[in-house]
Amino acid sequence: MTDVVALAAELLAIQSSTGSESDVVEFVSRWLITRGWSVELQEVTKGRANVWATHKGNGVTLSTHLDTVPPFIPPREADGRLYGRGSCDAKGIAAAMLAAADRLSKSGEQRVDLLMLVGEEQGSDGARAANRLPATSKYLVNGEPTESKLASGAKGSQRVTLRFRGRAAHSAYPELGKSAIMPMLELLPTIGRLDLPSDPVLGDTTVNIGTIRAGTAGNIIPELAEVELMFRLVGDVKPVKKMLEKWVGDRAEIEYGSYIPAQKSHTISGFEVAPVAYTTDIPLLTKWGKPLLFGPGSIHVAHTPDEYIAVDELRSAVDAYERITRSLLVA
Repeated sequence: MTDVVALAAELLAIQSSTGSESDVVEFVSRWLITRGWSVELQEVTKGRANVWATHKGNGVTLSTHLDTVPPFIPPREADGRLYGRGSCDAKGIAAAMLAAADRLSKSGEQRVDLLMLVGEEQGSDGARAANRLPATSKYLVNGEPTESKLASGAKGSQRVTLRFRGRAAHSAYPELGKSAIMPMLELLPTIGRLDLPSDPVLGDTTVNIGTIRAGTAGNIIPELAEVELMFRLVGDVKPVKKMLEKWVGDRAEIEYGSYIPAQKSHTISGFEVAPVAYTTDIPLLTKWGKPLLFGPGSIHVAHTPDEYIAVDELRSAVDAYERITRSLLVA
């Protein structure tokens, strides 16, 4: 019987921020091979690979990601919690899925696959690549911290860069230049006036001003200012783009970045159900079956210095993933 807490701690002890997942990929693939799984490594970029483990297929795929945000924070256990970078997002989830799938396999259930992905924290290149694999599963159970609830859906996302142009000049002679920062300062405070769409399940579309980059020195009129926005989508992105373009007008250039659509998820009885506001890999894994979203831990502590997962909840997640899988296999 796999000790899921010990397995999670082993995963947490491996630094695997996005772009540096090779060591954790090797650990997971070896762990599966020694337990009799057929394992395929799908190279995503040089030195980075997704892990696909299977027996018979044609059933349920349990999937999450192995990469984390930086910086690396080593594991420690205290007060009934397992701390460390990735403890809830999502190495604790990966450990629970591995333990549940191996338990199912040992019981004779061969219709379970595991798909462990790279790159989720920065653009989801692992999921995009995985959708090219010859998947056979009928259901996809994706793992993100949902507080052990089945998610009714997840918001999508649209990254946007606004680029304001000016003309550089010596700051002693401002009439010779044109500030790129001033129009940015005039526009951004009005972002709250956008009448963004809402959805009865997923709630409101939201927007975050994530980064601002502008100017080069205090004595130079700035010729360039850039702002990165992140929209959390609850439906079609087209009305949001139309609203954004009308709001910006000719004051800035608009560059659209990565886009992930909003997603409604399948649910089953016996679990509490609630929507989540963050983006997942599910919309990029369309070939892997009808999606469900479930995981132990809270997104509210993910990406923080004190990220943790409750040990009891982590242990319960193994049983939950087994129960979800068995329910889907008889559906």
